[in-house]
Amino acid sequence: MAALEVARELVGLGTSSDIDVVGVAGRHRHAPAPDMIPPMTVRGLPLSGPYLYEAWTRFRWPRVESVVDNADVVHSTTVIPAATKLPHVVTLHDVAFLAHPEFFTARGNRIFRRGLDIIRDEAALVLCSSRATIEDCATYGIDRGRLRHIPLGVRSTPATDAEIARVREAHSLPHNFALFVGTLEPRKNLPRLLAACAEARLDVPLVIVGAQGWGESVQPTPGVDVRFGGFVPAGDLAAIYAAADVLCYPSILEGFGLPILEAMAQGTPVVTSAGTSTEEVAGGVAELCDPTDVSSIAGAIVRARSRAEELSQAGRVRAASMTWANTAQQTLHEYRTICESAR
Repeated sequence: MAALEVARELVGLGTSSDIDVVGVAGRHRHAPAPDMIPPMTVRGLPLSGPYLYEAWTRFRWPRVESVVDNADVVHSTTVIPAATKLPHVVTLHDVAFLAHPEFFTARGNRIFRRGLDIIRDEAALVLCSSRATIEDCATYGIDRGRLRHIPLGVRSTPATDAEIARVREAHSLPHNFALFVGTLEPRKNLPRLLAACAEARLDVPLVIVGAQGWGESVQPTPGVDVRFGGFVPAGDLAAIYAAADVLCYPSILEGFGLPILEAMAQGTPVVTSAGTSTEEVAGGVAELCDPTDVSSIAGAIVRARSRAEELSQAGRVRAASMTWANTAQQTLHEYRTICESAR
């Protein structure tokens, strides 16, 4: 989703700048959902997802330039770098698989590590959405001179009362609830979050919204009313955040933590982890906790609810300062830097 948001802004800059954005993708069996349709022309490669990833990381084939003529820069937006001989920019949101391989599948660990090796050896620039990720990349061996800090953004348009009413009905949301948003995977720390809700004697349901990922399933917790919303369309998320009493996001490790900004943009108080990129993203206007300590998470939830009005106002200000337009402008600047150095 972040890549699409940046692409939309870059395409919009094309009318007033010297950039032409062309997408490249593997074969897909189905058309993308309406809110996932790329904003630019997309050229297709002859392989589909898993096969393309293996071919790119093992054989550095098929190259981007086989389907795009006269490109100046290739930008890979994940840890799996495209095959190319052109100047190559790569976005890395995190390298969590290095610190916590147990949170990922064996196959995922293998392909991510191969991809990171290629990025270290080949990428002209590596764009990191947090300073925490820059430090992780430098520790891994990527030269600091090639690392750039480019934070992500958020769309700050408040959800309307009508939109909130619609999503309440569409997703059977209670009138008051705490919220978690994210793919269900081990590093999201859901077992401790549920235990913390029980310890805090949370008097509203915890609504969990996100696609099913991997790892252990979330087990029922006595004293906690948990409701699973599953995957929801991106167009519904803003109103879901706006409807919530508090966002609970005590993740073990993130590269950025976009749900934090998305919640703040809707005036929703946030609980998140200290000492990781999420503290950096929160910018001093969230309740912080030790994600490994259930009591710390519980206390942060209680404090956030008691400071709801204060955190709501401060969060809106924080979110308004973090825009996708800024992200795109900084990205375009790095493209130009690469082009100038290649001349």
